[in-house]
Amino acid sequence: MKGLDVAELVGLAALWGASFLLLRMGAGDFGPVALSAVRVGGAALLLVPLLAMRGQLAALRGHWRPIVVVGLTNTALPFLCFSYAALSISAGMSSIFNSASPLFGALIARLWLREGLTPARVLGLAIGFAGVLGMAWDSASFKSGGSGWAVVACLAGTFFYGFSPNFTKRRLQAVPPLAIAAGSQLAASALLLVPALLWWPQHPLSATSWLTAAVLAFACTGLAYLVYFRLIARVGPANAITVTFLIPAFAIVWGWIFLGERVTLPMIVGCAVIVLGTALATGLLRWPLRTRPPRDNPRPARS
Repeated sequence: MKGLDVAELVGLAALWGASFLLLRMGAGDFGPVALSAVRVGGAALLLVPLLAMRGQLAALRGHWRPIVVVGLTNTALPFLCFSYAALSISAGMSSIFNSASPLFGALIARLWLREGLTPARVLGLAIGFAGVLGMAWDSASFKSGGSGWAVVACLAGTFFYGFSPNFTKRRLQAVPPLAIAAGSQLAASALLLVPALLWWPQHPLSATSWLTAAVLAFACTGLAYLVYFRLIARVGPANAITVTFLIPAFAIVWGWIFLGERVTLPMIVGCAVIVLGTALATGLLRWPLRTRPPRDNPRPARS
């Protein structure tokens, strides 16, 4: 990757890492449903006009049904899950669970799309899910005031993030990525409109809360999608997905700087295990190939 591509990759990780910080800051005042609705609504306001400027609205109209499914599984439901989790667990913890999304994606691809898995990828799935279970076991408590349901919500959101790319690959492979991004945000906005009106906060919202929601919507969602799909076009999906490994680091740092969140040894170890498993399961980290010792009289190579 070129220097500009690396800079965009790091910037994207910083944006998506900041989203977990902003969820912590805004979920308490807005509530999970209203915050999620404002987030997707703002992102749609940014992405849909851009889609129209590029003349790709026809792709949105022609594939609206599967795009609605993507809007539900890749946006509305996981945004709700992580907004709910932000009420009781740290930004760093949420982001670490989120980093396991490719693990669910690889597992669903194997079970649903019948994609083959090499021994290294199977080992990666085992390592990654062991890290997830270890994190959940260490942090989840279903006692009064515990974080058990928040952890369950994170895992549910991570599952949806893993399902959606496989559904997109099966049903929307020929559709322009921007049409999927803009359409999914628009669909999520429509799906969350009525619930947001029903659960809209009864108290006045502060200017700080509105600013938090605006940055979450326009920068961490709308702009981040643009940067992500730009990276996919420039460096390919395999390189672009490496952003997954950088997000927890930024989320942990932002939470520590701005909210004073503690960084514990189990968090660091769990994050390292999940990242290692994800790298193996997605093929980004390849097992070293064994080399055979040379023979005394090697055969000539065939051309």
